[in-house]
Amino acid sequence: MTELQRFTKPFTQQEPISEEGIQAAIQVMQTGRLHRYNTLADEPSEVDLLEQEFARYLGVPYCLACSSGGYALHVALRAAGLQPGEPVLCNSFTLAPVPGAIHNAGGKAILVEIDDNLCIDFTDLEKKAQQTQARYLMLSHMRGHLADMELIARFCKREGITLIEDCAHTMGASWNGRQSGSFGDIACFSTQTYKHINSGEGGLLTTTDPDVIARAILLSGSYMLYDRHPLRPELEDFGDIPFETPNYSGRMDNLRAAILRPQLRQLSSSCDRWNALYRHLEENLRANDLLRLIPRPAQERYVGSSFQFFIPSFNETQMAQFVSSCDARGVSLKWFGDPIPKAYTSRFDSWRYLGPAPDLPQTETTLSTLIDMRLPLTFNNKDIEVIAQIIGNVVLECQ
Repeated sequence: MTELQRFTKPFTQQEPISEEGIQAAIQVMQTGRLHRYNTLADEPSEVDLLEQEFARYLGVPYCLACSSGGYALHVALRAAGLQPGEPVLCNSFTLAPVPGAIHNAGGKAILVEIDDNLCIDFTDLEKKAQQTQARYLMLSHMRGHLADMELIARFCKREGITLIEDCAHTMGASWNGRQSGSFGDIACFSTQTYKHINSGEGGLLTTTDPDVIARAILLSGSYMLYDRHPLRPELEDFGDIPFETPNYSGRMDNLRAAILRPQLRQLSSSCDRWNALYRHLEENLRANDLLRLIPRPAQERYVGSSFQFFIPSFNETQMAQFVSSCDARGVSLKWFGDPIPKAYTSRFDSWRYLGPAPDLPQTETTLSTLIDMRLPLTFNNKDIEVIAQIIGNVVLECQ
């Protein structure tokens, strides 16, 4: 019997922290001053420096480093003025921290259909915005797929909707040459281990709105130390905000910021490496007639840290068999149509805390044959070729 081809590398293995990052972390630990406000007189903290560097990178005036991307989303809604029970529009294909942040902030998530290329469906967005009179859109650039951001931004401005971009999967991406995160009133980024820069957990909130950043700084847990933020409005502009804003204690610490700063300087080259892997996998899968790959718009400069494809002819049994057989050969895939939430993957009808599952037939059809795969930078072109061969063999066996 011929032995089945197997892939042996883990899909969750990130690259090691660079020597520069390790040394920066050691220096912080040697001082013992890990808390962002525990600094000597006139000494910028590592968190201060990270915020300034990321704001320059994105071309915005304000940045706040947080304990996680999900926390940043929650703070963004509260800082933007969300009231208890208010509707928040959100694309139905996203990960659980996004509706979780809406729930945590006291809002009511209004899930919007997606199109067959995994982006928010503009027609359904217009309809639900009109039906609900929602003042907020939390747009998740899920798995790095950007909608027409110029169209979305114009729509939100016209309708008076605050646009909050969830850029957890698009740090380094752009639309028509404009950075992802610079279209919205607020943007939130993640530095969790599987994101584009890695501190284990962490998040960044950016905005051009001085009132939003003032409230966000207080919400993040500045106590009365908000004057120590280099990126803040004038102190007189805070007004009564310090007395009206609760402390949710979600600051980033200096240790994580020290690890992130060297990675931010390497972000552009890391994005190029991800995209080279992505394109190589795309080339190796393109000839397989059983698979539908997702076209990338010419306006989109994506970051290919993950890869998605469809198997349109497969039913639920075949999809489950395909994922299981690939896993048995070392290729770890996620199926977003799986009725049972697994690991990081869940779909809209499993978020029961939002209330009864909405009727989203277009989303349900799209997710029913959708496969998702991580592309860590620990892979190389030979690895990609082995993975593509296994996928090709297994899909033939399961048809």
